Amino acid sequence: MKNKTAKMIVSSLACIAAGSLLVSTLMAAESSDDKIKEVMKTCHKAPKGEDPICKRAVDGRATPDELKKLVAGYKTLTTVKPPRGDEASWKEKTGKLLAAAEAMEKGEAGAAAKYKAVLDCKGCHTVHKP
Repeated sequence: MKNKTAKMIVSSLACIAAGSLLVSTLMAAESSDDKIKEVMKTCHKAPKGEDPICKRAVDGRATPDELKKLVAGYKTLTTVKPPRGDEASWKEKTGKLLAAAEAMEKGEAGAAAKYKAVLDCKGCHTVHKP
């Protein structure tokens, strides 16, 4: 009887551990997706009739606070896993966006042109968007 009870306890603990691992993995995936969606919503989308922050940055019309949002958003993107595609490609693309946004925030000459060159929505979405 003791042996049977011990086996049931061990089996139950194994199921709990496996379930916890699955839940934490799913939560991490949701967390990455949620972070990406939030950055896209904040930096790359705008209400109808308004330009998104990324467009205003390309045109040189972004405020210092908006540039800070771009930098913060792109820092977030560099830390999450891509929903699809090669992680090295993701790191390269998001790293270039971050570097260009930081250059604009610092007021470096030619930073907006550099940002415009790396701001390739379709290029990133084709490879990484699920």
